Formats: sequence, C-alpha cells, structure tokens
Amino acid sequence: MATTADFRNGLCLLFKDDLYTITQFQHVKPGKGPAFVRTKLRNVKTGRVIENTFTSGVKIDVARIERRPYQFLYMEGEDYVMMHTETYDQMNITRELINAPEFLKEGDAVEMVVHADTETPLYVELMPSVILSVTYTEPGLKGDTASSTATKSAELETGAKIMVPLFVEIGDRVRVSTADKAYLERVRE
Repeated sequence: MATTADFRNGLCLLFKDDLYTITQFQHVKPGKGPAFVRTKLRNVKTGRVIENTFTSGVKIDVARIERRPYQFLYMEGEDYVMMHTETYDQMNITRELINAPEFLKEGDAVEMVVHADTETPLYVELMPSVILSVTYTEPGLKGDTASSTATKSAELETGAKIMVPLFVEIGDRVRVSTADKAYLERVRE
C-alpha cells in the first residue's frame, strides 16, 4: 500500500480492477478545502488514458511491474516465441501485446513488461528505433515533386510499408521509429 505522496511518473497501480501507470500528476492545495492530486492514468492493457482526482493521503494499491530483456526467436503459428536473455526461458506471446509487431524480425532484442506478482506479461516494447532493409520501392525520379519533402511508399524486409524520401532505393537500410512508425534516416554501414 502507498499513498498519494508516493506518486511519480511511471508508477503502476491497481485502480478499478485494472493496471494503470501514472503519466502525469499534480498536487493541488486550494485555499479552501482539502488537498488533492490530479492524475492522468494510462491503462496498461488498452493504452487508453483517463483522468482521475485522488484526495490527498488516500491509500492506493501499487502493482509491482518489471522490465525484462527478451529476444524474439521465431513465429509459432500466430504466436511470437520470446526468450529471456539471462535465464533462457522461452515464452509465447500474442501479437496484441507487442507495440509494433510489423517491425519485429528474428533475433531482435525487446523489453517485456511483466506483472511481477502474477508473472503475467503485460506488453512488449521494441527498441525506440529499428534498422531494416528496403525490399521494394518504386524508383524516385527527379522532378516528380513540387516540394522538397516528397515521399514514396516502400516495403521493408518484415513486410511493413512506410513512406520514405525519393532518394531511398531497394537494398538501402533505413532507421524507422517504432513509436510513430515513420522513416527517420538512411543508414550507411
């Protein structure tokens, strides 16, 4: 058990029979009346954000979650087989638990967030950006654009489709943001 004095960004708590993380909070002491804490809470499973006000000093149930290093091994039917990089334990994960499954390829390192008390996987996060090869894109011709930010569609080695600048060719390696699923830069190695 904890109180509102223990609030911090990222704290996971059991609220309305579900797990929520605190994304924002503000202690408020009005001139008249009791103090309270305004919060924005993100549902761990659905990602939906709600706002809630807690009376200052109220007790809350804190859920213990852990971030663990895993590696994606292979697909087994519809499941993704993940291996803990320290204990070598393997676990099957459904697509819904992964934040950007279209950018995941065999051998990639991921971070799994697990409810420590029940050992239940909550979600899987890829690295903030991944490097993938372009397997197909139309050739970009000079003069095809009226502005300097022209883009074209490209298919990556995982099958994902993103928009890339005209100068990107088949075989190029590109860095892609997993958060907004957008092209970041061409990678020269």
